Amino acid sequence: MIVEPKIRGFICTTAHAEGCRENVKNQIEYVKAKGKVASGKKVLVIGASTGYGLASRITAAFAGGAATIGVMFEKPSNGKKTASAGWYNTAAFEEFAAKEGLYAKSINGDAFSKDIKEQVINLIKEDLGKVDLVVYSLAAPRRTMPDGETVSSVLKTTGEAYTNKTVDVANRTVMPVTIEPATEKEIEDTVKVMGGEDWKDWISAMKEADVLADGAVTMAYSYIGPELTHPMYYNGSIGAAKAHLYNTAKELTKEFAEIGLSAYVSVNKALVTQASSAIPIVPLYTAILYKVMKPLGLHEGCIEQMHRLFKDKLYSEPKVLADDCLLRVDDWELKDEVQQKVSEAWEKISTENLDELADVDGYWDEFYNMFGFGCENVDYDKDIEIDIKIPSIV
Repeated sequence: MIVEPKIRGFICTTAHAEGCRENVKNQIEYVKAKGKVASGKKVLVIGASTGYGLASRITAAFAGGAATIGVMFEKPSNGKKTASAGWYNTAAFEEFAAKEGLYAKSINGDAFSKDIKEQVINLIKEDLGKVDLVVYSLAAPRRTMPDGETVSSVLKTTGEAYTNKTVDVANRTVMPVTIEPATEKEIEDTVKVMGGEDWKDWISAMKEADVLADGAVTMAYSYIGPELTHPMYYNGSIGAAKAHLYNTAKELTKEFAEIGLSAYVSVNKALVTQASSAIPIVPLYTAILYKVMKPLGLHEGCIEQMHRLFKDKLYSEPKVLADDCLLRVDDWELKDEVQQKVSEAWEKISTENLDELADVDGYWDEFYNMFGFGCENVDYDKDIEIDIKIPSIV
């Protein structure tokens, strides 16, 4: 099949298998070129198929030499439609890991479910015994609770409505947008989906099953951003979930002190992801940020962020912490010189000067790249196989 990108809203409904493989290959080559980093040696990544989760798995394996288990929730090809990008990414990861003699197995299913937790725990017992690093990198729109209720997250403000600028990246148009405040129930549900409750469920289940090594580390991901995005993010419904995530990190370290567990939240940089593309205001901010950071040599994608996180923050000696559980790799984004330039551009930006003040082309490049499109060394006019198998998934 000749595969082309098909865009619907803020997602691409197709993925290019060879492009995804090339993307994974490039990330592996990046971390190998940067040299070895300290890492856990037996690593579980929950949400391992795209974005920061995939980059974490690549860094741990190919820069840290780790054996890795990845949990994902992706769609294989049905012979007529392509698989999801995360499926192809995982297939490529396992292919390259096997070539280097690295243990790599993956489990596909709903990470919120008890069944997947049990499958993962059984696999750890059978193959690894215990793990010493657990990365929690889920970004889901909804969650089925243990009682069967399905709750959904929302991207809304809290308190009162908020109006500012946003961009329609497809039409390259800057326009005003008003985001209505979330209800208390919506905030509560967003916390259930995107907060730390499921992270704690994972760690508790793993501790009970005795598959956490003494002195193990666990880490989840968050974003804070500048004051410009706070009404929409940090002080919004998603921010309430991230505050819960932060508090969960402190709880985990305290409650599992007997095995010396350390829990952290890594605050990462604004990037183009499927999740961030759906948040009003954020895509425009991100495009401006790219325009500012790239000429300064400060721009990082997921793999650059995760390599720096492992090397300079998580496993550095001494560990570089913002407080008792926060790791900050958004430090370059929040530099005064960067934010001053972003603020100046934000005040001036309009449809007419969008390309002058924002890197919309760069935004689109990263968006398409998430799905395996726009990669160098890939012939997109070629007929390719879309039914790709993941070696560890029968």
